[in-house]
Amino acid sequence: MSGKIGFQIDGHVAVITIDRPEKLNAMTPDMAASLVDLAHRCNEDDAIRAIVLTGAGERSFCAGSDIRALDGYTTPWSFRHRQDYCDAIRRIVKPIIAAVNGYAFGGGLETAMSCDIRIASENASFAAPEVKLGWIGGGGMATFLRAAAGPSNAALMLMTGDPVDAQTARQWGVVSDVVPQADLLSRAREIAQTISARAPVAVETAKLNLAAAAWMPAENAIAYERDLQTICFATEDAAEGRRAFAEKRDPDFSKK
Repeated sequence: MSGKIGFQIDGHVAVITIDRPEKLNAMTPDMAASLVDLAHRCNEDDAIRAIVLTGAGERSFCAGSDIRALDGYTTPWSFRHRQDYCDAIRRIVKPIIAAVNGYAFGGGLETAMSCDIRIASENASFAAPEVKLGWIGGGGMATFLRAAAGPSNAALMLMTGDPVDAQTARQWGVVSDVVPQADLLSRAREIAQTISARAPVAVETAKLNLAAAAWMPAENAIAYERDLQTICFATEDAAEGRRAFAEKRDPDFSKK
C-alpha cells in the first residue's frame, strides 16, 4: 500500500501532510508509524512552536484507517495494541491546527478532533461512519465529539454515521472557521505563525491548562492553572513581557 506522511518546517511552524490522495488519505499502519515518529520529533525540536496538520489534495483530509489493512491484524488483541495515530497527535505538546480539506471520516474525524484548533474548507464534511460497518471509533470519537458538538449532535453523528457539512460543523463547534479551499492552508499557517510568535512556554502551558479544564474537577483545574501561571511567571519570556510593557513595545520571544 502506497502513502506517506509529508513533513516540512518553515520558521517555527511545521506542516504535517497525510499524503495518499489517490485513496482519500486513508491511513496505513506504516503511515501511522511515521506519524508517531514525527510527533516525537515535533516534541523534541524546540525550534518548532506550532504545527499544521492537513491532507494532500482537495478531496480529503483523511478517510480514516484503510479498511483493507484491518485484516492484517491477526487477533482483536493485536488490533487493540496497534500504533494509533490519534494517540500520537494528542502526545504532541505544541499547538496543532487541523486544516480540514474535504472528507474527515472515521479516524480522519478523530484525527481532526485530536488537534487543538480546526479550520475547514467549504467542501469539508465530517462523519463517524463506523456504525455502518458494524463497529465504532476508538480514537476518542465520542469523547471529543460530545465535548465539541454537545451530546445530542454527537449522538446523531455516532448513531447514524451520516456526514455533516462544514457550515453545520461550525455551528456545532466542531470547527472554528470555514474558508474557501484555496485559502485553507494559508489561513492555518497564519494562525500557526501567530501562535509561534507568542512565548513558547506560555503557549504549551495554555494547552495543558485547557486539558485540565476539560478533565479535572473545577477546583483542581483552577489550582493547576495557578501553578502553571506561576511557572510561566518565572520564565525569561515573562520578564521580557514585563520589560516590553514598560517600554511600550512588542515583546520579542524569538530567543530560546
